[in-house]
Amino acid sequence: MHNQLICITGPTASGKTALSIALAKARGTEIISADSMQIYRGMDIGTAKPTAAEQAMVPHHMIDVVDPGEAFSVARYVQMADACAQTLLTSGKIPIVVGGTGLYLDALIQGSDFPGDETDRSIREKYERMAREQGNTAVHACLMRVDPVAAARLHPNNLKRVIRALEVFEQTGMPIDTFNAQNKRPEPRYNAIKIGLCPSDREILYARINRRVDQMMEDGLLAEAERLFRDGKLCGTAAQAIGYKELSDYFAGNSPLETCIETLKRRTRNYAKRQLTWLRRDPKVHWLTYDADADFAEVFQRSTDYLASQGIQ
Repeated sequence: MHNQLICITGPTASGKTALSIALAKARGTEIISADSMQIYRGMDIGTAKPTAAEQAMVPHHMIDVVDPGEAFSVARYVQMADACAQTLLTSGKIPIVVGGTGLYLDALIQGSDFPGDETDRSIREKYERMAREQGNTAVHACLMRVDPVAAARLHPNNLKRVIRALEVFEQTGMPIDTFNAQNKRPEPRYNAIKIGLCPSDREILYARINRRVDQMMEDGLLAEAERLFRDGKLCGTAAQAIGYKELSDYFAGNSPLETCIETLKRRTRNYAKRQLTWLRRDPKVHWLTYDADADFAEVFQRSTDYLASQGIQ
């Protein structure tokens, strides 16, 4: 059991929450979230956070740990999630880490170190301000000048990672790939059994996403987003959360609600596509696919069978 993790990952709306809760209940263990937006308090519906009833079934960690607008980094996530994992392992429980933020999962498993002073936000804020005033392409152009290899790999709209690469360069004088290669651990900190969950056909996934957005609206997403905007809480990284920024045009009176909802669905589908691209690059992920009419019990059984084949009874 030494530093063992069970990881459940996959694109948004793929069923990770239900599977992870079922597995955690069956194994008498607890869940650590690996979602970069579920960390924020008050951002519940739009981030598809496990409901109060779901969290009552199984203890969850790394949910509601900071306020929107509060500085939070991958390094801080690793520090906090690692502490949770070690506490569970010491008590004889194998943690189940669940989420679609591949960067968080990878960093926790590797035990990644990060350069520079994580409390110094001056570089980040400089480029965030540039993005607001001049657009994402202006920030990307800065990266192209100092680290063309990273710039070629990162899309200008992947602003968070573009800015991170610029931070690394300005703090260390090295391109981010060079820094990562020099500071990579020889062995991962954790032995992770990774299960990926996804429909067998992308159209099934997109239909699930569309239904989820409709359900979010029924559950009160509009009121939740309006309250966060009104109170000035959606700023910094939290302001980029899909599910909230798409409604800003409606609150500003620039677009009808129906248009904003369709934009939300489209951006969520695009995000799911990017998640799959990231996750499928990892050959260690064991994918469980299912059809539109899949029986959840059958998916659960396949996951337990796979864990058993890996020595997790």
